[in-house]
Amino acid sequence: MRPHLSLCLLVTLAALVATADEQPAPYDPWDGIERDGRIPAVEKPTPHPERWRYIPEGRIKPGNVLERFMVSSFIAPFFFRDSDVGIGGGLAFTDIDFRQQRRREFAGAFLSYTEEGQQAYTGVWQRWLHHREAPGGGVFQEERSFVRLATGYRRTLTRRFFGLGDDTDEDDETSYTDETAFADATLQVAVREPADDLVLEVGARGEWHELSDGEVDDHPVTGARFPALFGEARHHSLGWLSLGLRWDTRDSQRLPYRGFDVGVRVDGAPVQTGGDLGAIFGASGSKFVPLPGLFHDGGTAGEEHPPTDSLAFHLETSAVAGDLPFFALPSLGGGRHLRGFIAGRFHDRSAWTGTAEYRFWVVPRGFPLSPWTPAVRVERLGLALFYDVGAVDDDWWDLFTARVQHAGGVGLRVTLERHAPFRVDVGFSGEDTQVSAGFGLSF
Repeated sequence: MRPHLSLCLLVTLAALVATADEQPAPYDPWDGIERDGRIPAVEKPTPHPERWRYIPEGRIKPGNVLERFMVSSFIAPFFFRDSDVGIGGGLAFTDIDFRQQRRREFAGAFLSYTEEGQQAYTGVWQRWLHHREAPGGGVFQEERSFVRLATGYRRTLTRRFFGLGDDTDEDDETSYTDETAFADATLQVAVREPADDLVLEVGARGEWHELSDGEVDDHPVTGARFPALFGEARHHSLGWLSLGLRWDTRDSQRLPYRGFDVGVRVDGAPVQTGGDLGAIFGASGSKFVPLPGLFHDGGTAGEEHPPTDSLAFHLETSAVAGDLPFFALPSLGGGRHLRGFIAGRFHDRSAWTGTAEYRFWVVPRGFPLSPWTPAVRVERLGLALFYDVGAVDDDWWDLFTARVQHAGGVGLRVTLERHAPFRVDVGFSGEDTQVSAGFGLSF
């Protein structure tokens, strides 16, 4: 073989080897995930490594939105239950790796309709500000720092209003229709460094409301029973500015097992129809205590998200300064506060509420979300027992002598990942039994 021909063959072979080395490895849905869904722990960024979420490489499939379907992009039906609009459902179009940023961005569009005639259309985009590559594959995501944009339209035919104060009766129920459009922007950051204890939140929101007669059978419309309040709020737009600051030692923002948070917040509406000015001042705190597993052994020390039972406590209060429409005043009842009462059951210019909740995992290892994507799993199933208390009053200084309302109940908890919990709560009170469902915990 002539020397120059041998040299050409060697150069060609070297080029082929280099090209092969540059090709990305084939996608492996089990990369970083064991066959039972357990994710082995890896060394995380410091300080506060417990506040970084590890996403294994198997959950970061390359390709366009269709190629990533049922791994990081989804078109799926969903359902929810809220006490003032009934059972609802719709379609969710979600991409948890929007623009292929290795799970740094989320985008979603949600269309829903309920048995009570509520229709809602919402779009959300979110980007996490601190996002790092894991040395062995996958990424680390810090939950505390993000920017979020959202917009939507909603028409609810069955909003309830019982009047103001702690002495309203169940028979005082009225209803109104609320047609609203909104757009908001939120920035939340850990102040000094990623994952730090001090967290700042700022936001802006615009709302347009058009109220009309409600459509709840056998109950009067709000405008007839409360003409002055309803008349002032009938055609109302608000421009909100929000500022919050909290000290937060929790190990997770979405599903905490240990730590506490305490904070203050103000939501001001300096722009309103008619030139009114108003603001809601609030303070809150939570405490989370891990407990031995009731139906499991707590997983292993080498596990990214071991099953952990916990006892959770929450207390918050709020008060209004200035003028706001009645529908924007602090309220209790619904899916977050006093879960045994219908949403909006109690309204007034100040409120407080407290909750104790025992959360425990019953199925610590889940199951595949679909037979075509075995590595994408329902992570685990659990239950919660809760007890809620709260009260409202016109004057904050009289708030803690107002009549206290009580509710208790049981809930179902489901996780796909730690920062994506789904819950269904059944609450009981002396008035009613209420069911609420949706993504995210009540606190």
